[in-house]
Amino acid sequence: MPNAIAVEITNLHKSYQGVAALTDVSLQIPEGSFFALLGPNGAGKSTLIGAISGLIKPDSGRIRVMGHDVQADFRKARRALGLVPQELIDEPFFPIRQLLRIQAGYFGLGKSQWAWIDELLQRLGLWDKRDAYMSSLSGGMKRRVLIALALVHKPAVVVLDEPTAGVDIELRLSMWAFIRELHAQGHTIILTTHYLEEAEQLCEKIAILREGQLLALEDTQTLIASHPWEYLEVTLENLPAVLPQMVTDLLHRRSANKLVLRLSRDLARSELLAILSAAGLVLTEMRQLEASLEDVFRTLTTNGVHS
Repeated sequence: MPNAIAVEITNLHKSYQGVAALTDVSLQIPEGSFFALLGPNGAGKSTLIGAISGLIKPDSGRIRVMGHDVQADFRKARRALGLVPQELIDEPFFPIRQLLRIQAGYFGLGKSQWAWIDELLQRLGLWDKRDAYMSSLSGGMKRRVLIALALVHKPAVVVLDEPTAGVDIELRLSMWAFIRELHAQGHTIILTTHYLEEAEQLCEKIAILREGQLLALEDTQTLIASHPWEYLEVTLENLPAVLPQMVTDLLHRRSANKLVLRLSRDLARSELLAILSAAGLVLTEMRQLEASLEDVFRTLTTNGVHS
């Protein structure tokens, strides 16, 4: 039996002063999934997140969160969603724990939620800062507070907009351990990130935007497997500082005496060996590398095609 749909976006359009930010975007995010929304700067990710959370009104189209129309039934749609924004905040008037209790009140929740708030403070490493003010916290600690604020009302859908931007490795690892637990408990997680290795490791399904248009919507491994290129790492005996053009045309990256070459899948190994030999290069070792989500992303967002 297929999963229910947590977020349904249908024919979404949004323009600013005649410039399209989103053009006919349609996608479905299954309930309980870990979903990545990727794209270069200016792709429309922030606009789409703003529309899902009801902060931006689209020109046309429809969005439902857990079956509730974001425009027509805003309260129920917003109650089903927790948003961790990209921008940090400085709340000057209330200490952290009180701020979380006020957030609970915004959703009509009272003292019954206070035990959960204290659990969030402990799980996110904020317990010792519960009586501190936002202005006294580091950027990483502020990021934790934003996550706690988004989770106060135990939303079915959690949207993480660049949650690890500017965050140190230790915090990133502890944060993802906690988010994985939420996902395992059935929460739908929507992630935007420029750290593509995070998306590849965490997310089951990927959507890629460019210039407001949806370029790809696939299961993560299916998307990577359909990449049109393969990669070979070759170790050379005599690697010159300046490579011949016939090799430069294949070059993906280089380091020391090794090259990673990007090849068409139909290029025979004998043809590659002939190219290296003609360039006067002596091969000592060759190793095939798997394509990564970053490879797929760069191909799509540079060329706009994936075939």
